[in-house]
Amino acid sequence: MGRADGRDDATLPAHLRLRGRGAASNVVGRFEPETRVHEPDGWDRPEDEAVARTEVTRERPRSAISRNSSPDIPFDRSINPYRGCEHGCIYCFARPSHAYLNLSPGLDFETKLIARPGIGAVLERELRATSYRPAVMAIGTNTDPYQPIEADYRVMREVLEVLAAFNHPVAITTKGTLVERDLDLLAPMAARGLAHVAVSVTTLDPAVARAMEPRVPAPRRRLETIRRLAAAGVPVRVMVAPVVPALTDHELEAILAAAKEAGATRAAFISLRLPREVSGLFQDWLARHFPDRAAHVMGRVRELHGGQDYDADWGKRMTGQGLWADLMRQRFRTAVARLGLDAPPVPLRTDLFAPPPRPGDQLALAL
Repeated sequence: MGRADGRDDATLPAHLRLRGRGAASNVVGRFEPETRVHEPDGWDRPEDEAVARTEVTRERPRSAISRNSSPDIPFDRSINPYRGCEHGCIYCFARPSHAYLNLSPGLDFETKLIARPGIGAVLERELRATSYRPAVMAIGTNTDPYQPIEADYRVMREVLEVLAAFNHPVAITTKGTLVERDLDLLAPMAARGLAHVAVSVTTLDPAVARAMEPRVPAPRRRLETIRRLAAAGVPVRVMVAPVVPALTDHELEAILAAAKEAGATRAAFISLRLPREVSGLFQDWLARHFPDRAAHVMGRVRELHGGQDYDADWGKRMTGQGLWADLMRQRFRTAVARLGLDAPPVPLRTDLFAPPPRPGDQLALAL
């Protein structure tokens, strides 16, 4: 064991197979006083190859609604059904949150997950509080609520059932096609002006997507999700996020056009941001998958953030600054105007919010 300097990765066993994973190391979290190094003891054999399997721990939630006051985002409350994300997107800005759990933002983030079953009952209690005032609930703003383990744990389904029962507005962001499973709830909510969904499409190139987002549905499948949501009457916004300079930025207009054809009515984009441990993980990934352009990509990233890997200042972190950032904004505005993806958002309704009666409650008399 040795002192961690915030940059050293905890090495992994040489026989550990990382197929279908984004990170190739377990970078030590910033709160850890030590780093871990794997030292072969002579017993490892090639035929003992191990797979980096997904492990899920259950957490009993004490609260459901998280509050925030960031001026960069248009909501003040959200729900996180899961901690960590099996999608394994190497650029994910949520990776550093795993450090608070004494887990690595690297491989641990995508293999050691925490599910929060029972959160529906906690959410119901919070929504019934006499002091609660409804506003749009954002879901998918940290980790994806429709990541693969949702098929078994159904925590997002639990949350959505409560929100539907209360007529509570919800805005969902996802890359997961499992959102289609919940159309029986989302379509009626959308018809009442209570729901819309944002689907993230980062690239149309399946090879780049597989490397960058190893357990996310293929780009063409995400476009099909947009199509199915739109056909069911659910308003859909395409999120071109993140735009990776010198790697996916040239696809901006093509992604917007494909999403429009699939039924998206609005669009947004966010430039790549690499907070805390994400920077080292992303640079390691670039060196492994795109060594010919790694220096170019990081040069553009630093141009966006005032010479740094990341600038956390409000108003800059999402879009960046400088010539490249200005050009991307201009390209985006021109494309969405041409495609008709620049319609103003229709506000979700809060006036329908009403706690449903519980067994034994006295019903109000109709006048």
